[in-house]
Amino acid sequence: MLRRPLHIGLALLVALICLAGTYRLAGTAALARLTQDLQFSAQSRAQALTAELDKQRAVAGILADDGLIIAGLRLPTAPQIEAMSRKLERLRQETASTVIYVLDLRGVAVAASNWDEPVSFVGEDYSFRDYFIHALRDGTAQQFALGTVSHRPGLYLSHRVMEGGQTVGVVVVKVEFDAIEATWMRAGEVTHVVDGAGQILLTTRPNLRFQPMPPDNGSDLQISLGLPATQWQLVIRSSLAPVRQVAALAAVAMALALVVAAFMLARLGRRRRRAAAAVEAERRYRADLEREVADRTRALSAEMQEREAAEQRLRSLQGDLVQANKLAALGQITAGVAHEINQPLATIRLLAENALALLPAGVSDVEGNLGTIVRMSDRIGHITTELRSFARKASGRTEPVALKDPYDASILLSASRLRPSDVRLIHPHIPPDLNVMAEGVRLEQVLVNLLQNAHEAVAGVAQPEIRVTLQEGPDRVVLTVADNGPGLAPEVAAQLFTPFQTTKPQGLGLGLVIAHDIARDFGGRLWADPPAPGQGATFHLELRRAQP
Repeated sequence: MLRRPLHIGLALLVALICLAGTYRLAGTAALARLTQDLQFSAQSRAQALTAELDKQRAVAGILADDGLIIAGLRLPTAPQIEAMSRKLERLRQETASTVIYVLDLRGVAVAASNWDEPVSFVGEDYSFRDYFIHALRDGTAQQFALGTVSHRPGLYLSHRVMEGGQTVGVVVVKVEFDAIEATWMRAGEVTHVVDGAGQILLTTRPNLRFQPMPPDNGSDLQISLGLPATQWQLVIRSSLAPVRQVAALAAVAMALALVVAAFMLARLGRRRRRAAAAVEAERRYRADLEREVADRTRALSAEMQEREAAEQRLRSLQGDLVQANKLAALGQITAGVAHEINQPLATIRLLAENALALLPAGVSDVEGNLGTIVRMSDRIGHITTELRSFARKASGRTEPVALKDPYDASILLSASRLRPSDVRLIHPHIPPDLNVMAEGVRLEQVLVNLLQNAHEAVAGVAQPEIRVTLQEGPDRVVLTVADNGPGLAPEVAAQLFTPFQTTKPQGLGLGLVIAHDIARDFGGRLWADPPAPGQGATFHLELRRAQP
């Protein structure tokens, strides 16, 4: 009789230990899963926010080196300011920034992407803003603040504009994060971005913006990540209530299991049946555990693949930037070689002419050889002159230019690629007195780009051919470059003039974009015919005809 109360007491003690252990183990496992999920969410949000900031910084940096912006700050005429504002408007639409504007040295906005809106920034004084003051001093700056016109919070990214070693103005890009904050709100977790002083900048709780970070009350799980190139911290919080619920449900399930086990033990009274029940419970537990481990392993594998894909895209972008730097250096080296070759060429020519002058009459073979030396020296000198002209920086001025000069130079610069591939080039006679409104160096760049693209398009084609035609009108001149290659795919034609879109393994996707912008700066345009089966690519360059 005394053993039964002892057995019941031991059974109750074991049950309490099992319930406490189940609650603790289930809570620990749920907390670990919640921590992993929260860390992944924090990393994803930090990467997305960092990518957006890097893109907008790149916009400010590119505009700071833009010839149109520099020219507009140097000579802010009404047509120049309108051209700047229109360009800022187009770039704002393409990069999804909120507003882009340019400040002069006084801090007054001379051009803005919202130039034609009632709340235009043009003429506004922003000299009191930290992003203007620090950009003049340090080159770049950023400031998160409310807009003085829109009264909406956003991040201001600024970049100093330099010309000839002197500061001429500041480019400012404002970015608002409404879409990012809305995405965070839909996810459910409380997310904040705080600056170095602990002030909330971005948040899923708008009423906390510009306030100190609220303290953790112990009822939430919090993950913090630093954002590269900033003093910002991304903080994400999630309630621990689901963890407690999971632990409580597991304890309830364990209690029910113990009650059922006790009932079965009392009813059956057989050790063998009790052992079988325990074995079955163990088997089910292991199966569930293995299934959960397998599910989590698959989820982690998918996350790792996505991360590797993102790293691969980053490496590809870095490779493109390195290649661009290499091409820039190659252009400088070519210009230097062309300059250095001219002096020995001039010496060769002088000696050959002196030899011709000193030869007695009738020595025809030597005379012919020396004449050939003179002609070849002239040809090499002509080539190096064109190379130096091609490497020279454009002046940025649009003025009457004889179309024949840049056209002949582009033919000469691309001839070395045409001859080895037996490409047949058919081109028209261009009158020497046919003048267009352009800038010689940049127009030559556009023509070289079109001819090189056509040459690459006919690579591997039987009887490759490039045909250039000229159409003259009273006000316009159209040069057409057509090839008999495979033509443009519809998906390529749809994004032909979109930055960083290319089908070339080593290409940057900027050649046609730059050529398109140059033609537009000249008051003309560049376009391609729609894709047609069995036809090659055809590009048309329209230029304004210079009036006598």
